[in-house]
Amino acid sequence: MEKAGRTSTVLGKLAVVGDLLMLQLVFVVISLGILTLFPAAFAMQRVVPDAISQEKPKLMRRFFREFGWAMKRFWLPAFGLWVGAVMLAFGISFWAYADGPVRIFALAVLIPLTGMILGLYLSGLAILPEAPENATFKSLFRSANLFLLRRPLPVAGGVVVLLTWFALASQLPTLLVVGSGLVPALTAYALSRPRREKTSEDVSI
Repeated sequence: MEKAGRTSTVLGKLAVVGDLLMLQLVFVVISLGILTLFPAAFAMQRVVPDAISQEKPKLMRRFFREFGWAMKRFWLPAFGLWVGAVMLAFGISFWAYADGPVRIFALAVLIPLTGMILGLYLSGLAILPEAPENATFKSLFRSANLFLLRRPLPVAGGVVVLLTWFALASQLPTLLVVGSGLVPALTAYALSRPRREKTSEDVSI
């Protein structure tokens, strides 16, 4: 019985990994279009909890339904996010190799701004699975801002994780194929988990 239980546990974990990698593959294909990048990320975020819990089948059908929902409601703000991300990346790259005192001032503004935007983005992803069908970009932004204000330290840790992963991916671009959608999605999923309350068993005498 114990061996059968271990086998079942291993198979369950393998099923979770397989579903997540399948979502990542679909995300990579769909996000090749500029307008589809962030809607695909939003759709993945709404499906990731089901992939991890294994409670709901037909993940691909749900993913494409959520993608259609995100594309319909958020395609224009998503395009703005893409443009903003490109501009920030270009600005940081430009000033990182520039000379003069203006370089220090520019980086002192751009780097914290990038961290704040990444924090808001992670917060938005964290609240997306619970967002109603009639959610708007404005309501999501407001909820993400409240989430960030309530959990600034965990979100800051998530930003560090993302920046570390981006640094690794810049040196090893193949990481983008296996983690471009999954790393932000799983980071935001971890942030969205309720904090565990301490019990008497956690307190040592």
